Amino acid sequence: MYWYFALVGLVALERVAELVVSRRNLAWSLARGGVVSGQGHYLPMVVLHVGLLLACVLEVGLGDRPFVPWFGWSMVALVLAAQALRWWCITALGPRWNTQVVVVPGLPLVRTGPYRLPWLPHPNYVAVAVEGLALPLVHGAWVTALAFTGLNAALMVVRIRCESTALSAATA
Repeated sequence: MYWYFALVGLVALERVAELVVSRRNLAWSLARGGVVSGQGHYLPMVVLHVGLLLACVLEVGLGDRPFVPWFGWSMVALVLAAQALRWWCITALGPRWNTQVVVVPGLPLVRTGPYRLPWLPHPNYVAVAVEGLALPLVHGAWVTALAFTGLNAALMVVRIRCESTALSAATA
């Protein structure tokens, strides 16, 4: 069980790294006239993501959830794949990637990395969804997996609408 807590801790450190990159990229975008949109859903998103990590630890620790090797290791593989996809997205977007919706007017849409795949319109959000389902399931935290997945789906509807509106306004 303690190795699982370490895994969740490593994901938390990855989130801190994202915030560092995001803050640097926000400064870059604002210096070029970037416009921040959708701040109303940002705090609920942060709370949801922090809640995911806390709930993983609490459900496994207090609920005495078992580790089922054949299933747990396949979920670890999905968590790692989600991390790889997330950082591919971050790399492809470069300084334009952010945890907030920030659009620099006049810049063309990114069509490299996973953003060149027409069948995967929101690859970063796919990474979030896969990780949010797989991380709790590594150690049998199925309540957390279901709760995060449902809440994240609702939040992504809002987020994707906001992002689409912001991008449309900037490219019009």
